[in-house]
Amino acid sequence: MPLLNYTTTISAQKTVGEIQGILAGHGAMAILMNYVDGEVESLSFKVMTVHGEVAIRLPVDPDAVLLVMQRGRVPRAYCNWAQAVRVAWRILKSWVQAQMALIETDMVKMEQVFLPYWVVPSGKTLYDHIVDTKFQLPGGD
Repeated sequence: MPLLNYTTTISAQKTVGEIQGILAGHGAMAILMNYVDGEVESLSFKVMTVHGEVAIRLPVDPDAVLLVMQRGRVPRAYCNWAQAVRVAWRILKSWVQAQMALIETDMVKMEQVFLPYWVVPSGKTLYDHIVDTKFQLPGGD
């Protein structure tokens, strides 16, 4: 099965703008884009939950996408860094749209969907924090 969105010609910047629109339309209070060498490297946003304001950082990893592409999941003509960046952002957009559909239908809460990506006080995502602690959760009070 080919990789989702592998033929996209839509720029990462345009896709990031589309993701921003989706997030804003679903209650994002702030959206932050981090840049490296003039290219969007990551996207974070804040939402208000019943537990207060939460910061969320979405995962985008063009390096991982390029490796998958190079393993024969797509025709060789598409196996380059620029295409991997476009594909990574389009995949993220598709995922965000699907999660918002689940939220809109009350099948899940925003907290459920984005919990692994919550930014904890260390600046890491909750998932990365849990990996660093070998999946040991702190004891309750």
